[in-house]
Amino acid sequence: MARIACLGWGSLIWNIDGLPIQRHWFEDGPLIKVEFARKSKNGRVTLVLNKDAKLVRSLWAIMDTADLSNARNSLRVREGIGERDAKDYIADWSATSPEPVEIVGLPAWALAHDIQHVVWTALPGTFSATKEATVEQQVIAHLRSLTGAQRDAAEKYIRYAPRQTDTTYRRLIESELGWTPLDPPR
Repeated sequence: MARIACLGWGSLIWNIDGLPIQRHWFEDGPLIKVEFARKSKNGRVTLVLNKDAKLVRSLWAIMDTADLSNARNSLRVREGIGERDAKDYIADWSATSPEPVEIVGLPAWALAHDIQHVVWTALPGTFSATKEATVEQQVIAHLRSLTGAQRDAAEKYIRYAPRQTDTTYRRLIESELGWTPLDPPR
C-alpha cells in the first residue's frame, strides 16, 4: 500500500480543518524554499514556495489515504482551491517524478521515510518588486495597513507559523512589527 505524505509550513500545521492525516505533523521534512509572499483574500500574508527564498525545514504528515488522487483532492478542499485550479495549485511528486526546484532532496527524503507520493500546496506569491518598492517593503506596508479583525488574522498566521519556518521576511516582520513566534493553542 502506498504511503502518501503531505508537506506543510503554514496554517495546515495548526489548523488541519478536515485534512485527513494520521496522528500529527513531523518536523523533519525535506528542505523547502518558502517565504511570506502571498496576500490572501482575507488580507493575511501567507507562506508560499519561492525559488529565491532561503531553505527551511518543512513539516510533514502521512495522509489517511493510499490514493494520490484522493490525497490531492483532500488538500485542495482544505485549501479552498476550486477543482478547475487544482492542477495548478496542488502539486505532487512520485518516485518517477523529477525533483521540484523549491523542495531540495525530496527523492532521498521520501525514500528514507518509505514515502511513495508527496502532495503540497503550490499557490503562487502575489507581491512583486516595482521601481517604487521591494517585495519586503510591500509586505510590511500591507501588514501595517491592516486594522481590526484582518490585522488580528494576519498577525495570528505569522506568529503561529512553525518556529522552524524561519524566513528572511519573518525576521523582518518580527523586527518591524514585533510579531514573534507563538505556539498555537492546542
